Amino acid sequence: MKVAFVFPGQGAEYVGMGKDLYEKYKEAREVYDKVQDIIKIDVKNISFEGSIEDLTQTKNTQISILTMSLAILKILEKNKIKSDILAGLSLGEYSALIYSNVFSFEDGVKIVQKRGEIMQKYTPKGKWKMSAIIGLTDEKVEEICKKVKTGFVVPANYNCPNQVVISGEEQAVEKAMEIAKLEGAKKTIELQTRGPFHTSKLEEASKQFRHELDKVDINTNFSNIIIKNIDAVEYRQDDNIREILAKHIMSPVKFKDSIEKMLNLGVDTFVEIGPGKVLSGFIKRINKEVNIMNITDCESLENVLDYFAQKGGN
Repeated sequence: MKVAFVFPGQGAEYVGMGKDLYEKYKEAREVYDKVQDIIKIDVKNISFEGSIEDLTQTKNTQISILTMSLAILKILEKNKIKSDILAGLSLGEYSALIYSNVFSFEDGVKIVQKRGEIMQKYTPKGKWKMSAIIGLTDEKVEEICKKVKTGFVVPANYNCPNQVVISGEEQAVEKAMEIAKLEGAKKTIELQTRGPFHTSKLEEASKQFRHELDKVDINTNFSNIIIKNIDAVEYRQDDNIREILAKHIMSPVKFKDSIEKMLNLGVDTFVEIGPGKVLSGFIKRINKEVNIMNITDCESLENVLDYFAQKGGN
């Protein structure tokens, strides 16, 4: 059995996420309390009891999702369940980097807080939208975006076969959705994110975030395999990780290619760690033969713990 951990990104959040894990597991409580001590933000209240409007603010969403993923990882660690191959969708890549000690826990939490704040602050003014186009090839969605002559819209996330997220100005995204339906898309789904993420419109955010990355230590002596979003290949010890992560904000996410890379490395079991199970659905559409599990609450966590206990660990 070759296990990979994968971590969701912004858009997976929901009010109440992580609450039952916090209440039941000491390890989860320790992570939430430690994060709160580091950044002086009430992540528990935002995640467990707050409004969806507060939670979906980028500055709150990113740190909340990260904290939940780190809490689950701590529980898995106590149960001696680990992985040497990791990937995340956008924000989720930071969970992989912290797990692999590229960032210390404290620096990782601080840099994700800064990332969320910067992406919110430096999102250009205007009405922005992201939408998933389902049922068309990557190439067809790229063509459709080029057909929109008024406004800005480009592919932002390549999630799985026949599912691409587009990002840009609201009217341009809506026009691309109309064209996609005429071109045979099965459906289009508006996402709750409200920024032109993973596009050139985040260039200023990328520059500002690069300055923040200079303030934290980066350990390049890591042993885990971490697949990068921007090109779906492994981080290498001689990579300029700060440049990669700054570029990450304004570059399309190649999640489909990342999973295919992990499959080529022999992964046969995927565990999605964090709110929801969107990534599990993507992986199933990429390869129906592999074992896919997700951990988003106590019930799903206990299912995974039972599975690995029966398998004798990993």
